[in-house]
Amino acid sequence: MRHKILLPTDFSKNSMRAINYARELYKNEHCDFYLLNVFSATSNILERLLNMEPGSELYETAKLNSENGLAKVYDMIAMSDSENSKHHFDVISQFNNVIEAIKNIVDQKDIEMIVMGTKGETHTRATAFGSTAIYVMEKVRNCPVLVVPKNAEIEMPKEIVFPTSYKTHYKRRELIYLTDIAKKCEATIIILYVKEADELDKNQKENKKLLEEILQGTNYEFHSLSHNSVITAVNIFVESRDSDMVAFINKKHTFFGSILTNAMVKEISFHLKVPILAMHDLRN
Repeated sequence: MRHKILLPTDFSKNSMRAINYARELYKNEHCDFYLLNVFSATSNILERLLNMEPGSELYETAKLNSENGLAKVYDMIAMSDSENSKHHFDVISQFNNVIEAIKNIVDQKDIEMIVMGTKGETHTRATAFGSTAIYVMEKVRNCPVLVVPKNAEIEMPKEIVFPTSYKTHYKRRELIYLTDIAKKCEATIIILYVKEADELDKNQKENKKLLEEILQGTNYEFHSLSHNSVITAVNIFVESRDSDMVAFINKKHTFFGSILTNAMVKEISFHLKVPILAMHDLRN
């Protein structure tokens, strides 16, 4: 079976790093990679509406820049020392809103994973995570998103941290991307419980047991940490152990559910130098 991976790019160094990370992660598997660049001619909305008809000078210039940029990225991959015969690359240049373009490609190509960088060309400390990456993790809910920070090591992960409160039950198909990565990389999944109480209640114990069943066939360990801030606990844990990836399910209104919509995003992105795998609650 060939994997189908979407690689959005704005031609920045960070998006190139994410592309190289995806190539390394899937280096032993047959993959179709789709390099996507979404273009618009101007940041001025009124100008865009008035002047972005196909055939207009603004539109054609933006389209040409997009196509030339994709050609350069394609050539860089083809000429690199790590060119892989198992990997096939297609380029897609599209005029659209970024989120809509990504959603469309995910549906059209049956994409199983999006891999992208945390920052684009607008590299400022104020947008630590990169607004596009945040929007994609929030809005594209039919496909997992792997976000690669600019300082991430380009290597297969050996330890993946999965924070949980044990307050919700998971479904096997929600976690299949986590277990697939763990198996292919021979990585250990660390289930991290940030303790709110000394003892788990009956419901939490049942959810923990269910999680064990889902993770059968992978290497996994249970850890717990006492802290009043989940994000800080994860940061401390990952840094102290030199972990390689953090994975979570983006559930609305529970645990990490609000992580992508408030100030905690800045906190976690300033500290974490590892890729973050955002999977989705299939009930939402």
